[in-house]
Amino acid sequence: MKQPNKEIRVLATVTDYTRFFGLPAPAHPLLTLIDLSLCRHLPRVLTPVVQQLYTVSLKRDLKGLMHYGHQSYDFSEGLLVFVGPGQVFAVSESLDTSNVSGWMLVFHPDLLLKYPLGKKIASYGFFSYELHESLHLSAKEESVLDSLLLSMKGEYEQPIDAFSQDVLISQLEVLLNYANRFYHRQFLTRRTAEHDLLSRFETLLAAYFTQDEGPSLPTVQFFADALHVSPAYLSDMLRTLTGQNTQQHIHQRLIEKAKQLLLTTNLSINETAFRLGFEYPQYFTRLFKSKTGVTPAAFRVSAN
Repeated sequence: MKQPNKEIRVLATVTDYTRFFGLPAPAHPLLTLIDLSLCRHLPRVLTPVVQQLYTVSLKRDLKGLMHYGHQSYDFSEGLLVFVGPGQVFAVSESLDTSNVSGWMLVFHPDLLLKYPLGKKIASYGFFSYELHESLHLSAKEESVLDSLLLSMKGEYEQPIDAFSQDVLISQLEVLLNYANRFYHRQFLTRRTAEHDLLSRFETLLAAYFTQDEGPSLPTVQFFADALHVSPAYLSDMLRTLTGQNTQQHIHQRLIEKAKQLLLTTNLSINETAFRLGFEYPQYFTRLFKSKTGVTPAAFRVSAN
């Protein structure tokens, strides 16, 4: 299969986005709503794209591959996909859009600047998920989102007035809150896959701390890469199933290993810190006290 052109096009504005893909000009400078059925006969654009925008899209009956990072994905089934600023994607020459349907919401980060949602949006981990971690909707959930988009469409098509942006932001926040709820449902209902991921994470975490020769401190990115998921997805899955995110799991296992070393070896506090992978012992002492309420030295004395 011929790979997409290596040149990457940067789309910085909503107008850039609609113009590049041959879509109708946006009615609002910072937001547009696209009926994907109108895209069925548009020419395919094979140039890889990096967008400085947010997109939320529900694609149905899109046949063929989309390239995302170093992988390819098949969107023949309806999936809700979230893409945040700075992410790269492209399509294959074989992509068939002749029967595509659904919708796409495209908005610029500046839309949110003066609203609390501008800060809150960072808490929605799904904007940094990989596409294979897309949201699989039930028919009822899909209907809820379709109704919300229909309401947004009605507001979007009205002439802009002093309240337009306030209303659109309110509607967008409702949409994202529903998506958050549906993702939480997905983590719970796809229990076999998610519990398998949890089991593999726990195995990796345990293996990491069985090393004797001073490993470096493990990172969330390390475990996400090893499990082939994004850091945000891993943390959200763990938080849903265990109540703790990835970093909290790492710290918990780190403190357990620290206690073992403090009680079973004659290593000094500094040597213990270095054995655990800390570059600066004071960081180890600070973390240990924050998690246990006592310093490593005080723990060793009290335990003995």
